[in-house]
Order: sequence, then structure tokens, then C-alpha cells
Amino acid sequence: MSELKNKQMHLGAFLFQVGHHIAAWRYPDTDTSGLLGHEFYEHFAQTAERGKFDMIFLADTLAVVNRAGSGIKHTVTVRPEPITLLSYLSGVTEKIGLAATVSTTYNEPYNLAREFSTLDHLSGGRAAWNVVTSGRDDEARNFSHAKHPEHENRYERAREFVGVATALWDSWEDEAIACDKASGDFADPQKVHEIQHRGAHFAVRGPLNLPRSPQGRPVVIQAGASSTGQHLAAETAEVVFTAWQTIKEAKHFYNSVKSLALQYGRSPDDIKIMPGIFPVIGTTEEEAREKEALLQELVVPEVGLSMLTASLGVDLSSYPLDGPLPELPDVEQINGGKSRFQLVADMARREGLTIRQLMYRVTGARGHRTIYGTPVQIADQLEQWFVEGACDGFNIMPPYLPGGLEEFVDLVIPELQRRGLFRTEYRGSTLRDHLGLARPLSRYRSGNAEASTIIH
Repeated sequence: MSELKNKQMHLGAFLFQVGHHIAAWRYPDTDTSGLLGHEFYEHFAQTAERGKFDMIFLADTLAVVNRAGSGIKHTVTVRPEPITLLSYLSGVTEKIGLAATVSTTYNEPYNLAREFSTLDHLSGGRAAWNVVTSGRDDEARNFSHAKHPEHENRYERAREFVGVATALWDSWEDEAIACDKASGDFADPQKVHEIQHRGAHFAVRGPLNLPRSPQGRPVVIQAGASSTGQHLAAETAEVVFTAWQTIKEAKHFYNSVKSLALQYGRSPDDIKIMPGIFPVIGTTEEEAREKEALLQELVVPEVGLSMLTASLGVDLSSYPLDGPLPELPDVEQINGGKSRFQLVADMARREGLTIRQLMYRVTGARGHRTIYGTPVQIADQLEQWFVEGACDGFNIMPPYLPGGLEEFVDLVIPELQRRGLFRTEYRGSTLRDHLGLARPLSRYRSGNAEASTIIH
């Protein structure tokens, strides 16, 4: 391994239902009793904080996932609303970052900016927003639309949405609040700014009705790996969640996004790239693979097949499970997640997988990389990707909960710490501190040429 020069990896703990494997709820060691009880989520957050993770991360979707009519019957479709849940968790944790997915397709910038600013205030500067455009017609139908907008249109809206939200977070300068009881001056009007945004999708006057939050702005995360998604990430994101199967692919993506950042006038160090990792941990590699095999045995076949169908946009129900994939559409014909389609299709072609074998890859890690082994073997694989320039860290996806996260914290984290790859204590109190990101100044600070109309 090459010299690390004191660089340390970043880690996110990805909370997904009762574990990332689609059959996790059936696994003997999974806790399914508290899906909407605060103890389950509190334990997850506090375990991750005990492990000194940078953040916990909640994915979200705006519809019940009932693929092929089997989802409600055979899978966990319960999804708590992320901002509400993270607001609660901010009160039972002290340092760990709190990241949530919120869609730009079915929300408005003002509401979102206000919610995340509130979370950043309540948590003392630990909020992060994962920017997504949503991906399914089922979500559209819950918001008065018959069909999901086209991919390019969604990203155009997302780019404008992020710009508006960022301007709203900047609309109060840091010194705007005076709170001078003697004079009666609560805030300085010269330091509170209308943003006066008028664009293709939004018209927002501003300012936000909250002062600047501890981080200046919540951290912005983005997860798209398509060409459009990479440009959006390079322009707006500070963390990129991604999925790759090989170190070669991961390096290519890493270098691409970092290079694009320069085109948008940003430093490559301003963006932290963290691929998802699905770790199956055992006292031996054989034990780890036996764990994963048991999880796969618990998959209801129609659920697995429906997940693969959703990933590829092709109805596979009439094809033999132990046969090859049929001809797939071109990626340009896909209106959902283009990058995930490409990743799954490439994996099948590269490894010559049957439909059943590919199905099991999707039911576990959903296209992310699965790694097996002892704590030392897991650490070896994480170290290789990190040291060889494929990432800045990882988004850890426990197969089942709470044990999958506890094993990582109790067994893998100490090994990473022993190698000098990961912190032993937090060195700051905000998520920006953990990630090594600067606190941005308001674009509307007094004297800035970009400042908009001032409130009178």
C-alpha cells in the first residue's frame, strides 16, 4: 500500500429499514419489533456515533414499493419521514452527522431549505441533504401526476432547486441577528437579503425566515452517476454517494467527478466520494458466506425477480431463472435510474451471470459492492480502494440490523483505527468538521457584488 500521508477515510452508516438485504426482516438476528419505535432508530444512531462515523444516512421514497404486487406481502415497505426522524435523533446524539434524502421533483425549495436549516440549528450543525430526483411513476401518482417527468427535465429542475435552496440558506448574513434589547433591534435589515429568483421552474423572493445555521449551509449530497448526474454533483455536491463493482470503475468515476469540479471552479477536495459497501462479516470467510447464503435462501423468488425487473426496466417473468438475461434496452431509453441500470447490466455481462445469480446481487446490495470475510479481510478491501484513489471513504450498508452495524463498529472499526485509516475521536462538532469541509460564507454578505435587493 502506498503512503497515506495521514489521510483518513470517511464513513457513513446507511440506515435502510431493518437492513439492506431485502430478506433482512426474516433473518433470525434481525430486530423487527421496533420499525416505528424510537428505540430502534436511537440504537442505530448511537451505535454509529460510538463507532465515530461521519454521519448516518436515511434513504427515502415517496410511494409504497409494491413491485409485481408482492412488495406489501413479502417485504418491509415502512419508511418513516426522514426530517422528522432525524430531528428526533438530533436530541439523542451529540456529534454524528444527520443526512436525509429529499426529492427535488416533488418538493419546493423554500420548504426544503427551511426544514434542513431547522435541523442544522437543532443539531448544532450536523445536517445534510441528499439531493435526488426520484425515479418511479408510483411516486408521481402520489403528487397529482400520471407519469414521472423525463430524466433531463428532472435534472434541470434539480439544478435550479439546489441553487434556490442554497441562496435561501445564504439570505441571512452571519451577523444579521443583533438581539439588542436596549435599542429594540432584533436584526439588521442591511444583512437580510431577498434572493429574487426567477427561473424556468421556480420564482422565489426570499429571504428564508430563519437565520444562517451553524454550518452556514447544510452539507449537500448527491448520488447520480450518469453523465448528467456527474455534472450536477461536480457543480453542487459536497459528498457523492455512488455504486461500483470494480476498483477500475470506481477510479474512473472518482477522477471524472474530481476533474469536473475544476470546470465548475471548485477544488477536487471540496467533494468527498463515498461508494456504498455491503459488508458480510464472519469469524472466517466461510462463516461470512454462510450468512449471506442464509439471507438469500430467505428471499421470496417473485420479490427478487421484481427487484431485478425494476432495475433493468425489462419484464423477466417469462424467462428461466437459470438462463441468461434477454436483450436489454439502451440506457437512453431508461427513464428511471440510468446509472443503476448500467451498473447492473454491466455486472451481468462482465461476470456472465444468470438471471437468478444477478437477482441475488440485487436483493442484497442492490447493485452496490458486496464484500465478505473476517474483520481483517473487510478492512483490507476497504483500505485498497481508499489508498489506491478509488474513493474518499464509504457508505456502509449493514445487511441486517442491529447486528450488522454492531459487528462493523465493534470489529472492523478498531482494525481501521489500528492502521491509522480512521479517527479514534471526533475533532469537531459539525458534519463539515468531520468531512474536512470549509464553512461557506453567505454569497449575500455586505459588500458582495452578487448581493440582491436588501429588505427594507
